[in-house]
Amino acid sequence: MKALLVAGGRVIDPANKLDAPADVLVLDGEIAVVGPDARRKIPAGVVTEELDARGKVVCPGLIDLHVHLREPGQSAKETLATGTKAAARGGFTSIVCMPNTSPSIDNAGQVALVREKAVRDAVVNVYVTGAITKGIAGEELAPIGSLKGAGVVAITDDGHCVQNNELMRRALEYAKMFDLPIMDHCQDYPLVTDGVMHEGYWSTVLGLRGWPSAGEDAIVARNILLAELTGAHVHCQHLGTAGSVRLLREAKSRGVPISGEACCHHFTLTDAAIAGSEKFWVADGKAIFGYGDGGYARPTWPAYDTNFKMNPPLRSAADREAILEALADGTLEILASDHAPHCNYEKEVEFDYAPFGITGLENELALALMQLYHAKRLGLAAVIEKYTVAPAKLLRLKKGTLSPGADADITVFDPDREWVFERKDTASKSQNNPFYGWTLKGRASATVVGGRIVWRE
Repeated sequence: MKALLVAGGRVIDPANKLDAPADVLVLDGEIAVVGPDARRKIPAGVVTEELDARGKVVCPGLIDLHVHLREPGQSAKETLATGTKAAARGGFTSIVCMPNTSPSIDNAGQVALVREKAVRDAVVNVYVTGAITKGIAGEELAPIGSLKGAGVVAITDDGHCVQNNELMRRALEYAKMFDLPIMDHCQDYPLVTDGVMHEGYWSTVLGLRGWPSAGEDAIVARNILLAELTGAHVHCQHLGTAGSVRLLREAKSRGVPISGEACCHHFTLTDAAIAGSEKFWVADGKAIFGYGDGGYARPTWPAYDTNFKMNPPLRSAADREAILEALADGTLEILASDHAPHCNYEKEVEFDYAPFGITGLENELALALMQLYHAKRLGLAAVIEKYTVAPAKLLRLKKGTLSPGADADITVFDPDREWVFERKDTASKSQNNPFYGWTLKGRASATVVGGRIVWRE
């Protein structure tokens, strides 16, 4: 028998409404005891490894349900090995990979391939999603039953959006039969056309093609109507507009089976970042984002920096505030990264031609803590819940808790640790991230998966 004692920390387990000083004892990869007497429960003669968590928070292993690992077919950008190492550094014990690979994960064979490779290469738990449509082309349904049988936890055409409403309705009906949630990338192609950034003041100033907020809102409204019609659960990915959260809030108040997530870049930055005009500062020890004076500024960057190009795009200050309000009032239940690695040479082109997407696994916890906890919008337990209980509930995962008998997936982090996010320290294979050089507050100290320490600072 192997034992691990995580000692001296503040244990926060939202699933069990626990927030108290305690030790956590792990035996053979499972949570055995959580409490001040955990050390006394170590069986005689068992060799025990001890993880010092004094001054730290100990919580259930964090889950990121929106990650691009790029395998199969795009391993120059990321692999299961490098992506999961980045996840571990960020404090994540479980990640959910998207199916827009090459070829796409739209059949049972591709699911098996990724799951087998994860067993061999991954250092954290990897869950797989399958495509809604064959080839993520939006024309013909993928074999949803076979995907469920192969072990997917949800279906999505992420990176693309099913435009045919009748086809999306049938997808929802089939997904409900197999008890699978559908996660949808909300983008109306005729409205968005070839936009590359938020349509507004800054797109006009910079001379870049605009992407109207209505291009997201229209699909969120469509999804609400179809969820209400079919009774199937739709999860709206990486929402970024005030209109979307307004629609979501109203639908949820009526009991429609709909949910949404937010990504750290959308509630931290605005479209002004693309002009090099975004302001970030810290005053009186509190992290503040937005417009104003005081404290110390974030690093500067030039206009048209393609590391600020993402899908959906950075929106206005009013949209950012709406996302923060939706996170605070529970309209948006889940936090995620949309970790989207690209090779350097792909991003080192004109803004119009660069691919959408940024990495995020290693810095998202800090940004969430700064914008939500340190800014006093949410308590620490509420932030943790959006990374544990909520994604586990949506995807029916037996994760997100420190209950005795649960898998010993544990995150240890210091919410007050200030650190500089350096490019040279990243574990990801790609470095398309706009937050390098930023002073962040809050950092993972150790990541435990199945009772084994897979990363420690």
